[in-house]
Amino acid sequence: MTKNIIFSIAVDGGSASGKTTGSKFISKKFNFKLLSSGKLYRYLSYKIIKNNNLYDQSFIRNQSKKITLKKLNDKKLYSPEVTRLASVIAKKKFIRNSLKQFQKNFIKKSKKVIIEGRDIASKIMPNADLKIYFKCSVKEKAKRRLKDFKKINKKITLSEVEKALKSRDFSDKNRKESPLLFVKGAVLVDTTNLTINMMEAKLFKLVKVRLIKKYGNI
Repeated sequence: MTKNIIFSIAVDGGSASGKTTGSKFISKKFNFKLLSSGKLYRYLSYKIIKNNNLYDQSFIRNQSKKITLKKLNDKKLYSPEVTRLASVIAKKKFIRNSLKQFQKNFIKKSKKVIIEGRDIASKIMPNADLKIYFKCSVKEKAKRRLKDFKKINKKITLSEVEKALKSRDFSDKNRKESPLLFVKGAVLVDTTNLTINMMEAKLFKLVKVRLIKKYGNI
């Protein structure tokens, strides 16, 4: 692929919609720098829990400046407590603003960049070369996430997982600050009836076509 390519991809979608798996595939296949914005909120949640500083804005801003990609891969960020708090603090304006600068800097440092989250096309990369919105039926998402939920609660049922995911989707789409939106110009990828291979083939073609459209044969 041509070395001088400058291309940005904004990926949005709800929980278990396939956006993370799809973004990782695009990143690996086309050699794009990938950032999962959800990890940023997990990182702050972990720091908040560790230091008991939920509403200290100066603490939040200070921690936001200390974030590195290496720190975002810490396994401690995936505890049930961190997961719960991450969805809570994501609704707070000052926290979203604190993390926005990290994402903007990530974009500036990368010629080929893909960021996935819930407000990427609407707030972080409104001028992205390609905007992708992932969706999936709640029933299918629950089937995908049941195994993960059982690690936390072995007795949980499929209907309970479905209820939890439905609640999270409603919260993401209706929160006041940076709600999950399907923006104008975004390409919809419905993964409800797609296998991983089918999804990857669809994404490969989509990205390839857009790259060719911008740069010609690559």
